[in-house]
Amino acid sequence: MFFRYTTPLFIMGLLAVNVFAQSEEEIETLRQGLQKLEAQIDGLDKNQRVDAEVCAKGVDWIIRHNEFYRPNYVQSAQKAIELGSERAKQIAEGNADWGTRPGVHALGYRSRVDDSVQPYLVTLPEGFEMKGAKRWPLYVVLHGRNSRLTEAHFISSANGKPAPKGQTWIQLDVFGRTNNAYRWAGETDVFEAIADVSKRYRVDESRVTLWGFSMGGAGAWHLGLHHPSRWASVGAGAGFVDFYRYQKQTEQLPEYQHRALRIYDAKDYALNLSVVPFITYGGEKDAQLAASLHVQEEAEKLGVPLKLIVGPNMGHKFDDASKATFMEFLAEHNSKGRKRVPGLREFEFVTYTLKYNKCEWLTIHEQSVPYEKTTVTSTLDDDGVLNVETDNVSALSILRTAANRVSVDGSESFDLNLAADANLIDVYLVKDAGGWSVLSYEDSLDFEENPNQKKRHNLQGPIDDAFMEPFVCVQGTGQPWSPELQEYSDWSLSRFQTEFDKWMRAHPLVVKDSAVTEKMIRSKNLILFGDPGSNSLIKTVVEELPLKWEKDSITFQGQTYSTRDHAVALVFPNPLNPRKYLVINSGMTTHEKDFKASNSWLFPKFGDHAVIQFSRKKDSQFGEQVIQAGIFDSHWNN
Repeated sequence: MFFRYTTPLFIMGLLAVNVFAQSEEEIETLRQGLQKLEAQIDGLDKNQRVDAEVCAKGVDWIIRHNEFYRPNYVQSAQKAIELGSERAKQIAEGNADWGTRPGVHALGYRSRVDDSVQPYLVTLPEGFEMKGAKRWPLYVVLHGRNSRLTEAHFISSANGKPAPKGQTWIQLDVFGRTNNAYRWAGETDVFEAIADVSKRYRVDESRVTLWGFSMGGAGAWHLGLHHPSRWASVGAGAGFVDFYRYQKQTEQLPEYQHRALRIYDAKDYALNLSVVPFITYGGEKDAQLAASLHVQEEAEKLGVPLKLIVGPNMGHKFDDASKATFMEFLAEHNSKGRKRVPGLREFEFVTYTLKYNKCEWLTIHEQSVPYEKTTVTSTLDDDGVLNVETDNVSALSILRTAANRVSVDGSESFDLNLAADANLIDVYLVKDAGGWSVLSYEDSLDFEENPNQKKRHNLQGPIDDAFMEPFVCVQGTGQPWSPELQEYSDWSLSRFQTEFDKWMRAHPLVVKDSAVTEKMIRSKNLILFGDPGSNSLIKTVVEELPLKWEKDSITFQGQTYSTRDHAVALVFPNPLNPRKYLVINSGMTTHEKDFKASNSWLFPKFGDHAVIQFSRKKDSQFGEQVIQAGIFDSHWNN
């Protein structure tokens, strides 16, 4: 059967919101067209049908969420149906050939996060040939915030257009799951789209350029500085780089939120300009010029390069001359490309989270203190020894080909060629009271298993991080210990389904505890709702979680709370598979009001854990008050 999305009850209220009224007849025509398209797609190979299925998904979403923001959006949806139908026919006949010739093509991929299909646009330049040996540079373009953005219009308005004259690269226009500044699953979308384009076409991975304007500029700051070794050049037009200045907030947020701002506040990553060529633009009269000036100020303090262009008398847009200079900078550095593996040997790198832990040949595996400034400076001396200076790093690895020898924080120099019996691509080094040491082959394999259960990349929190990788929500089938907590838990899951569906453009996978398979446990983060009475998986793992859960109370961090009006939400390594997350009674902690307000509000609201006091309202909703919240240390301890 073709996968049909169910509509949670929570969505029904959203369906009443209508910007441009459509007749029932028009909507019914679209529904019938969608049904016929789904019937065409049903039975086609799942791996082959994605470019047709993404058209159906776009029509499904625009109808279900009533997103007819402009008079022509009905026509856009109809065009998406026609495009999907033609593609389904070609797939069935074995002659699918779209996306092979110069021009703009709306394509799709299936996300590993939630098995949803997500769209993107690819523009192939004049002279492009699928069978040619040439490897093409890739420009990744991030769009600005657009409250009227839908999949159906994104697909229909661009597909089939000619490539711009003078374009000499493949261009990827990212959808990014609409308007989230490429955070959370929106960030995953960027890299999944790049991977799909690179699988379809011959892309020169050393010549990938990233740029965007406004929200796309914020995304370029974020992705450009957090992943500095991915890009040949980066350009940020306007966009924000921090929370406090952008939102004109003078009062500090609670400590657990304040620390977590360091995940996305790009200004804190200015040191990484030493790694990637970066240009920024702001109009002279644009308030968002402040972001460029802010990072420029940081860059000057640090002695790292940043090219700034100010558009004379311009507001929130490019002037022609500035845009030309901006694009020339990107092209110049794209043509040079990044240095091949191992890459730059001398650089300065900063991070605040193990989420962003890679630079050139270096991977930071463990921090001493999460969300504190973590730096690595690398220099190559006259004897060819790589001298690495670190701060707040307790474990790292180095690509074996980075140099012949390495010294870390003044240690003796280690021979990278002989380390770990020369059996691994990366050489692991750990720090203890006696200083740095190189791990043997056996110890390296043991280290990768993380036996001491420390925070690692993609296992560093916060709660929201669990929804950037494959996950499954699990409901219980048993008798709850606390009916009140169960009602709140069910409501929390329903809210998450609704908000993820609307703002992250996919319906989360939800299964009963009795339906959870070994494959799910092995491959997905488990998001568990309920209590040890109702949810058998919670019952299985509860003794290994940092709390004491009884029938009428939960004790957490030395305090006991009644389950009649309290819940503990947390993220923790899954005791059933410590390489994945376990989340208890929480979806994402950013909610609809945050998505509607500003992308700068899309930061963690709880950290790794929170005690929530809940109360039922008359409208079947719940009120929530955070009693306490915080971040686990690097060992996942309180």
